[in-house]
Amino acid sequence: MTTHEEISSFLTSRRARISPEQAGVPVFAGNRRVPGLRREEVAHLAGVSTDYYSKLERGNTRGASFEVLDAIARALQLDDTEREHLMNLVDITTSPRRRKPRPKSRTVVAPGTQAVLDAITVPALVQNSRLDFVATNRLGAALYGLPDPAQGGEKFNAARYQFLDPRAEDFFIDFDRAKRNAVALLHQAAGRDPFDDELIRLVGQLSTQSPEFRAMWASHDVIRYQRGTKRYRHPNVGDLEFGYESFDLTTEPGLTMLVYTIEPHSPTAERVALLGSWATTPATANSNTNPAIRAATDGPS
Repeated sequence: MTTHEEISSFLTSRRARISPEQAGVPVFAGNRRVPGLRREEVAHLAGVSTDYYSKLERGNTRGASFEVLDAIARALQLDDTEREHLMNLVDITTSPRRRKPRPKSRTVVAPGTQAVLDAITVPALVQNSRLDFVATNRLGAALYGLPDPAQGGEKFNAARYQFLDPRAEDFFIDFDRAKRNAVALLHQAAGRDPFDDELIRLVGQLSTQSPEFRAMWASHDVIRYQRGTKRYRHPNVGDLEFGYESFDLTTEPGLTMLVYTIEPHSPTAERVALLGSWATTPATANSNTNPAIRAATDGPS
């Protein structure tokens, strides 16, 4: 899908999800042939002509000003992440400097970043925009069944695991939400950098091999990591529930650190302590590496 087509599909999907009542648009008797708002209703709310908005929704953003795009974002009730996504897409089509490929996403971390990970006493990891796990500490590796990070190992991709390995359903307690979040994160990444060849290959692989991924991709949802809850069913220690906090690494652009928080004296705290005891022996950890997790390292590198 070209960037112009992406803009068209994104605006259409956002318009379709808003009811006239939500937008404060009067509804008169008679059947409406489209879900959500009509184009002319969005145009009226944004203070532009219907022809102009229709042109934008076809992906023609030539001459679109920040003020107009901001008005459309307000009319469509976009959140901050969606608004940023729209601005990124338009910027790519209108600014020649954005048409040049960016440097490839990082696949390793600096020694100082790894030292920070190793000093954290709860599961923690660093990932890039493609959802490749670039680095973990020992507890993070043990949680996902990865080889001991001190001994290296193959690259693990969360989205590939979730959609292409049937055993992932047993690992993620909130499986549908995890998949939707992964797709939305990849969609946001594609809006920021549509020239990332590895991301293009990943999305192509998932679209080809997973009808569910194709359907979720077509929803055009976007999110960014901030904080939340994650729940897993670990094959060795049982159910685990974490809070998590995410931090963009300013010293390593394009990488995000996720730190999993644990309520003291909770069942999860006890089970993570057990997991930590198991993870202190590299040979044991490697011998118990989850084959379902290993499968997610296959694919384009």
